[in-house]
Amino acid sequence: MTKSDRANFGSKLGVILASAGSAVGLGNIWRFPFETGNHGGAAFIFIYLGCILFFGIPIMVAEFVIGRRSRSNTAGAYQKLAPGTHWRWVGRMGVLAGFLILSYYSVVAGWTLEYICEAATDSFEGKSAAEFIASFNSFVGNPWRPVIWLIVFLLATHFIIVKGVEKGIEKSSKIMMPILFLLLIILAICSVSLPGAGAGIEFLLKPDFSKVDAGVLLGAMGQAFFSLSLGMGCLCTYASYFRNDTNLPRTALNVAWIDTLVAILAGFIIFPAAFSVGIQPDAGPSLLFITLPNVFQQAFGSLPWLAVLLSILFYILLALAALTSTISMHEVVTAYLHEEFNLSRGKAARLVTGGCIVLGIFCSLSLGVGKEYTLFGLTLFDLFDFVTAKLMLPLGGLFISIFAGWYLDKKVIREEVSNNGTLKLGIYHIIAFLLKYICPLGIGIIFINELGLLK
Repeated sequence: MTKSDRANFGSKLGVILASAGSAVGLGNIWRFPFETGNHGGAAFIFIYLGCILFFGIPIMVAEFVIGRRSRSNTAGAYQKLAPGTHWRWVGRMGVLAGFLILSYYSVVAGWTLEYICEAATDSFEGKSAAEFIASFNSFVGNPWRPVIWLIVFLLATHFIIVKGVEKGIEKSSKIMMPILFLLLIILAICSVSLPGAGAGIEFLLKPDFSKVDAGVLLGAMGQAFFSLSLGMGCLCTYASYFRNDTNLPRTALNVAWIDTLVAILAGFIIFPAAFSVGIQPDAGPSLLFITLPNVFQQAFGSLPWLAVLLSILFYILLALAALTSTISMHEVVTAYLHEEFNLSRGKAARLVTGGCIVLGIFCSLSLGVGKEYTLFGLTLFDLFDFVTAKLMLPLGGLFISIFAGWYLDKKVIREEVSNNGTLKLGIYHIIAFLLKYICPLGIGIIFINELGLLK
């Protein structure tokens, strides 16, 4: 496949929405609000935005440069830009990370479909907090229901992927991302209008600098890094479909602010509603599938139809956020198999979908009937999460910054960032400095901290 016959995104809006969709995921809905509320509110947001500017955007630009310059999948990109070197393993690690994450992420994504059905059939009505916990544990431990939803979710992802870049990924992003924003706004308005919602808004936005310490800084750096989906090849692969006139720094900035806006809007949904009924939100799947159903029932119990409607909309929101992420991860592996092994796009997609279904089934079962089978004390689901989030993604981001900052010819970066001299070069010097010195140091610290070695 040559550069001339390779697929491209058809519009600038498609580029931004597809890239933003890759970054936006379930983590935006629960992790960012939780981190914000527990680490100084607006103080954390301020630090997070700094981390986005100094770490997230430069590395995103680096992935864009590598992808568009090579016009190849994330593994082939390094082989083209650094032929005959070991840099090719950075791209291959990204492909493997995308495959593993897609396998276990789709398990949780499938849960959103189950909860859409439960909300639609009014199964939440009248349940106590203990009953919500028991219901969730019963569902997760069921050997077949989560598996069915896992398969349905992966097949939905597969359907979009086989449609191709412009008719599949770009078209679906143009539909799903506006709907996602509309749902966020509707739910946020309903949440902040509740009696007592002001306490939740204050919890989210009032700066508490007494909580700011080195741990908060590391938390903000880690959140910025993982929220933008850096290090797994998604953005590099998408950038290989960018047109030559795509402004890489501006696209990175647009993706960053859209991703952050989604996370902040999620906070305006979660905290006001939780505080209005006296519930302290906590992190993890329990927030999405135990605490929030209880919150909706209590907060809107006087209007049962509204409680049902908002519950349905919330889980549709989660499903859309998950789907935009699974599409990007699927594309990373599909593009690799399609281009490196000369497989048709359909066959490559089928192999990825089939492989993820198999691994996903084992991940799902490891949370229920197979939870007694562990490796290094971790279930298969938790092992995949640890290996990818704690090891592969930080290493991927570190190597990307070193590759772009120290190895790649500066002429290449200059040409891509400036679109061959048609854009001002001022931003290039800033990005080059950050990639060379600041990003490797910051990501190195995050990596050590994530492993629990930094006290």
